Amino acid sequence: MKRISKDDVRHIAELAELELEEKDMERFVLQLDEVLGYLAEISSVDTEGVAPTSHVLDVRNVFRDDKPQESFTTEAALENAPDEADGGFKVPKID
Repeated sequence: MKRISKDDVRHIAELAELELEEKDMERFVLQLDEVLGYLAEISSVDTEGVAPTSHVLDVRNVFRDDKPQESFTTEAALENAPDEADGGFKVPKID
């Protein structure tokens, strides 16, 4: 039994601002129907007693404290630059 129709796919494509050709419509109907089938299968799993989690491992902040410290001077930063202009790195123009 299909859970999604061509009209549903057209509506989803419109929301996503996608242009779909009619010849591809049936393929997307089948693919999205499979995705919905997998979601239904996952939804049927008993999760009673399982705490919600955003990550399987214990995640903690490992960053250092954000404290002001000495920084490079402009001259030191540009010391090994192949070319510089107006106090910054000069790079080739990309067309």
